[in-house]
Amino acid sequence: MGTTKSKKVSSQREKPQRGERRSAILEAAIDTFAERGFHHARVSDVARKAGVADGTIYLYFKSKDDLLISLFEEKMEQIVETFRLEVNRFESAQDRIKCFIQLHLKMVAERPALAEVMTVELRQSAKFMREYKAPQFGAYLALLGDIISYGQERGEINQGFDPSLTRRIIFGALDELSLYWVSSKRPQHSLERLSDELWTLCAQGCFKLEN
Repeated sequence: MGTTKSKKVSSQREKPQRGERRSAILEAAIDTFAERGFHHARVSDVARKAGVADGTIYLYFKSKDDLLISLFEEKMEQIVETFRLEVNRFESAQDRIKCFIQLHLKMVAERPALAEVMTVELRQSAKFMREYKAPQFGAYLALLGDIISYGQERGEINQGFDPSLTRRIIFGALDELSLYWVSSKRPQHSLERLSDELWTLCAQGCFKLEN
């Protein structure tokens, strides 16, 4: 009886520890992939930075590619949830799109290593590019598309735009600006300037937002 109870308590303690260790490995992977590049980074490099044995990594992830994909899934899920909460604070589609742009570039500024991995290193994984369906990225695009549809319903955005295409155009611009920022040792423009420029393009040109 006592033994069973002690095992249950031990199991309950192990669960948060396992989750914390997994999170530590993912954070270590972000820094390692950003510093060394995905191709040059080794699982042992991630393990060293996370403070665990090499074999511990494989208790959580099947391979280096699996580690990268898991990192992407978890971080994108967090990003989408944060973005959804923030943009929904605003009533107009105009403010929601502006908020979305600002949030994306703010993330680049606050988490440059994560931005490096998301914009550059993910493309170095053949498994990610060829096989992974990226459902979390789909959720990111869906959120942006929903804002555009919402704006059309309210009469703020031109009905002639296809939300499924327009959302990719905006993401393409954000992705390029993020890539420019993380790849430039001395960017000529601040992220605030980049955000303002893209927003102005959307408001006055592409979308013809009307109030």
